[in-house]
Amino acid sequence: MRRRAPQRGLAALFSANHWMFAPVRSGGWMKGDDERTCGAGRRPGGAAGGRLVTAAGGGRRSGGRPGQPGKAAPRLTLARGGGELLDTATEIYGSPPSGNDMAFTHAVFCQVGLPRSKVQGREFMRQSGPAWVNVQAGYLDEGRGPVQQPVPYGPLPRLALAHLSTHAVRHKTRDIPIGDSAAQFLEAMGMDTQGARYANLRRQMHALAACRLQLGYRGRTFNGQAIEQFDAWITNRDAGQRSLWPGLLILTEHFYGSLLNGAVPLDFRALQALKGSSLALDVYAWLAYRLYRIEGKGVTVRWSLLREQFAQEYTGHDADRNFKRAFLPQLRKVLAVYPQANVKPVRGGLLLLGSPPPISHEASYAASLPAALR
Repeated sequence: MRRRAPQRGLAALFSANHWMFAPVRSGGWMKGDDERTCGAGRRPGGAAGGRLVTAAGGGRRSGGRPGQPGKAAPRLTLARGGGELLDTATEIYGSPPSGNDMAFTHAVFCQVGLPRSKVQGREFMRQSGPAWVNVQAGYLDEGRGPVQQPVPYGPLPRLALAHLSTHAVRHKTRDIPIGDSAAQFLEAMGMDTQGARYANLRRQMHALAACRLQLGYRGRTFNGQAIEQFDAWITNRDAGQRSLWPGLLILTEHFYGSLLNGAVPLDFRALQALKGSSLALDVYAWLAYRLYRIEGKGVTVRWSLLREQFAQEYTGHDADRNFKRAFLPQLRKVLAVYPQANVKPVRGGLLLLGSPPPISHEASYAASLPAALR
């Protein structure tokens, strides 16, 4: 078997063999509530299923130890009002990704995400097992001196990072054009251009450009930024002039280098379908990064570990139960647009089984080649 080359730099810090996803025996007993509300994205027998109503557990029965007979798990349906998601899921199942359907994001952001909601204060800390991320708000010159920025949060910075990373990987450059106007940048990310979007885009892009990242694992800490240069989106209300859009953004050399070594391919259509939920975007990126690396009987992840990774804000006696109530509807959406994903409910958590990535290795390799070689 061909051995995988060792990873270096930022990607190596959060290798798939590190931290919280160590395999456990699929037949092992796990304490916790019996989870019967999550379905698999594949039919029993391993073939990818195109139906969005799936038998939970892929034929497994819940109510006891994994693999043991029990009560039949119920079938799942998407929530009402999911017409756009259903259309995208049908398209993804029927048409393999090609060309501009393929996007890329950094492996680190597939494992430890940005805040999902507004942060009170100047920094955001999340720890999961021995790994942790700290995001510190910074300052940006907006034309009249330094202005304190918030910590970036929500879906827009996630989509922006994916857009910037995709251009960097495809064109092998740190210089990322972001359009001649804010409207062009929003359209490039698949966002509508309604008025409220502009204010949020300005706020989140300034916050993203100014923030400082710290990533740590077992005695090793990375300190840095993703964006080296971003000219502020200046609004001159006094002069009555239109806003000045920067048009160009430059990634830091360190982030760019680690991105090329650790880019994770995603389906752009799936990102668009999930753009209304930070949690759904995070779960999709995590599964895309994680599932194809799993071998054998799979990996069981407890609800408490999932909560640590995705939603540490849930605390108290029923923290895991409350987290599941928020997590499962988003997981259903993710499984709809990632039909290859083989995720099964077990007692106390989720069983992740080896699955094809949303973008095949051949397709992602071709998309990452310079344009002249494609």
